[in-house]
Amino acid sequence: MVSRSSISAAAIARCRVNTLMREMRETLRATFGRVLGIENRRRALRPGQLESIASFQSKILDNTRQITIYLPPGYERGDARYPALYVQDGQNLFEPARAFIPGQHWRLDEAANAAISERTARPMIIVAVDHAGPERIDEYTPTYDPSRQAGGRAGDYALMLIEELKPVIDARYRTLPDTAAGGSSLGGLVSLYLGLTRPEIFSRLGVMSPSVWWNNRTILKTVDRFAGPRPRLWLDVGGREGRDTLRDARALRDRLQNEGWTDADLGYFEDPRGDHSERAWARRARKMLEFLYPPV
Repeated sequence: MVSRSSISAAAIARCRVNTLMREMRETLRATFGRVLGIENRRRALRPGQLESIASFQSKILDNTRQITIYLPPGYERGDARYPALYVQDGQNLFEPARAFIPGQHWRLDEAANAAISERTARPMIIVAVDHAGPERIDEYTPTYDPSRQAGGRAGDYALMLIEELKPVIDARYRTLPDTAAGGSSLGGLVSLYLGLTRPEIFSRLGVMSPSVWWNNRTILKTVDRFAGPRPRLWLDVGGREGRDTLRDARALRDRLQNEGWTDADLGYFEDPRGDHSERAWARRARKMLEFLYPPV
């Protein structure tokens, strides 16, 4: 026969187990609720906004161009200040209809939205600077190339950015004194030039598939002469851009390392599938942003 006391003890034990299980379920439910709530808030985070200056006039270059500005999610709701990234060939960055090949653009706003919302990059303002059409090759190259009878106005282009455009952006938007330059191809070349010659202004560089070949690879000599504070630098290239382009990117990487860049401030990436196209740069745009603006 089972005693009343043993029955009572068993019932108490079962009650305690049931209470403990119920508390555990409630704790897990609350924990999952908080996690899902965070994820839902991230998914619901509003995307960044695009604004534009339709006809920005430069007296230094004696021309006009469109400037498109990406403002990060939440910009309009606070008073925080943000670093600014000036990216060349602005036509190709945000709007498919304005890209060199319509429909093939960098989707740079989408890359920034994703990196910021997932907290893999700090928020930034992106200033997309249109090229000037037939004047692009002159403005994006640091030296005159007699064999092409072109080039050599990158110094003037730098002055336009620093003395004309940057003051306008700084006055209109809440920027930090933390300025970067980026671009691809010739846009990558001029961005590298900006950081090597004005590192006190351009302290971060996004250099994608740069045209190192220009004028007998003269940019490598600029690297060899560099003596300023080292900008944080992203460098990449595609495996399908040709043997010479890949060789040049590796040579540039090696020269930078010889000048003191390390893995701490030089991100180098080779995309085996990458060709020389906006579509390829779009695939790497988020990586570039995440390296330039690592989360704190």
